[in-house]
Amino acid sequence: MSEDDSSSTACSMSDPEGSNVSVLNWEQVQRLDAILTETIPIHGRGNFPTLEMQPRQIVKVVRRRMEEKQIHVRDVRLNGSAASHILHGDSGLGYKDLDLIFCADMKGERDFQTVKDIVLDCLLDFLPDCVNKEKISPLTLKEAYVQKMVKVCNDSDRWSLISLSNNRGKNVELKFVDSLRRQFEFSVDSFQIKLDSLLLFYECSENPMAETFHPTIMGESVYGDFSEALDHLRHKFICTRNPEEIRGGGLLKYCHLLVRGFRAASESKMKSLQRYMCSRFFIDFSDIGEQQRKLESYLQNHFVGLEDRKYDYLMTLHGVVNESTVCLMGHERRQTLGLIAMLAVRVLAEQNVIPNVANVTCYYQPAPYVADGNFSNYYIAQVQPVFACQQPAYSTWLPCN
Repeated sequence: MSEDDSSSTACSMSDPEGSNVSVLNWEQVQRLDAILTETIPIHGRGNFPTLEMQPRQIVKVVRRRMEEKQIHVRDVRLNGSAASHILHGDSGLGYKDLDLIFCADMKGERDFQTVKDIVLDCLLDFLPDCVNKEKISPLTLKEAYVQKMVKVCNDSDRWSLISLSNNRGKNVELKFVDSLRRQFEFSVDSFQIKLDSLLLFYECSENPMAETFHPTIMGESVYGDFSEALDHLRHKFICTRNPEEIRGGGLLKYCHLLVRGFRAASESKMKSLQRYMCSRFFIDFSDIGEQQRKLESYLQNHFVGLEDRKYDYLMTLHGVVNESTVCLMGHERRQTLGLIAMLAVRVLAEQNVIPNVANVTCYYQPAPYVADGNFSNYYIAQVQPVFACQQPAYSTWLPCN
């Protein structure tokens, strides 16, 4: 099939039996081994010491203690951007968080609490020997080393997440999944790598891995066709299925892919997808305060070391929201656009591109359908100072087209 033919069929949804899995080659196995054996610092808040751990070590300890507590672990997988990086190292995505999935049988609140206690207790094993561990409570460990905790338990989804802090954005995220209806947003982030055979090799083999001597490791695409999803990753295509199932955060991920050079495999379908994602974003984050918290959190977690791309990201998001939002009243839409513009100005100020953001006024031309005489020609949004500034105030204006 030619490249043109491949592109034209990039969003087909065929899923023949067995097409969603593939065996990793030696080069991919080497990248996986490097990630699992890399020492990652888990930074403590305040005076708490930094924990040094390899991903394979924390997986081994947590899994063993789950089995001791009669919580059966079906398998352990690597998910997200790290899995995509292993399968195609030149995708341009890189990876930050290390997403480790424990597929386990967890049927009730008691199991979720047990898993939480296990993870916090395991952190004690990685504390330096000089620390008096007997005086450290689970609550103290949580406050010192856990970035966030999430638990979802309903008819279709039963899972929890514990994210361990890393100041450089490479958080170790332990996800415990009994059931999860939607496990991906786009085909390029749909990959999961099953780790069990490699973890067993670490335990049992006395010889190091080689091209002719290494375990068989399977990769899976929960999007559907593995080869198709990998082709999207290699050619930087954005594609998905059942876009109505993507939650509000999918809009932020979509704009992140655009900034990284990814493009729609089908322009017509992407127009529809953008409208879906904008609508879902405003359903999940209906309040302007919620929107600001979500955007600030995304910028903080996904642009560590990439601060120079924040402005481009926010302007890309501004363009998508401006073009594809159809579910809001005019003033709500302008309010969100004003928020994004304000964050963009703050980013420029942090990078010393502009001297001060204490008095910024954003001007927006109203939508073409606004013909009511009660509307003035311009909507003027006064932005409050986003941080204290010791310098004299300057008049700073942001043109918004």
